[in-house]
Parts: sequence; C-alpha cells; structure tokens
Amino acid sequence: MPGANVTTIGFTKSNAERFFERLLAAGVRTVVDVRLHNTSQLAGFAKSDDLAYFLKKIGGIRYVHQPLLAPTDGMLKAFKKMKGDWQVYEGQFLDLMSSRKIESKFKPSMFDGACLLCSEDTPHHCHRRLVVEYLNDRWGNELSVRHL
Repeated sequence: MPGANVTTIGFTKSNAERFFERLLAAGVRTVVDVRLHNTSQLAGFAKSDDLAYFLKKIGGIRYVHQPLLAPTDGMLKAFKKMKGDWQVYEGQFLDLMSSRKIESKFKPSMFDGACLLCSEDTPHHCHRRLVVEYLNDRWGNELSVRHL
C-alpha cells in the first residue's frame, strides 16, 4: 500500500481560479516546481515569485523549486523547439533521472501532500508523470499518484 499521496498539475490551458481550486480540493501542502525555467513572463500567474506568493496567500501552500527533477536545456530544445519524438525524449529523461540517482536524493515521505508542477496541461507527454513513475518503480510503488 502506498505511503505517500502525491499529485501532479500543469498550469497551461488553465486559469488561475481553476488551477488554485484544484490544488485546494486535493489538499496539497507543498507545490514542487519541476520546471527547469520558472521565471518566464509567459508563465503568467505561475511565474516562480508570483506563484509562491499566491500559493501561500490563497491556501497556505509551500512552494519549492526542484530543478533536479527537470530535463536539461538540450533535451527541452530538442523536444519542444525541434518537434522531437516523445519516445526518444522519454528515454533520455529516464536515463537522466537514473544518472542523477534521484531515488537516493529523496524519500517517499517528502512527497506526501506534495504536487509536482510543470507547464504541460496534461500528464501524458510531460516529465512530471515520468518523475513519479520512475520513483514508484525504484521505491516499490510507495507513491499514490493522482494527476489533477
């Protein structure tokens, strides 16, 4: 039986009200930002400093930026700007997580009540899903995952 309840969320194609309401309804206590770049003006309400403020003010939710769980610049460019193949990206990202040994740098309990945040609106082609699947594989399904 899983020991930590973790959620994931993306902010694109969502307005602020819907985004924050989903976090509150899920009982999120900490948002773990897994974007490599979190200060772009294009992120709107999800720009790092603004997001940290809104999370604390609206729901008493803590904000943490964790680039160790993000892809590299080169991977992002190849996939996004060069219209790369998802299967190739997925394999490269999982190899990156393995080489970083993220499973030994975190514990399942650190993710309890946390929500992994990135920009993609759905988890299907998003690295936040790959992170929780990778960790679950290494930790024997210690995470109970829900994608918001």
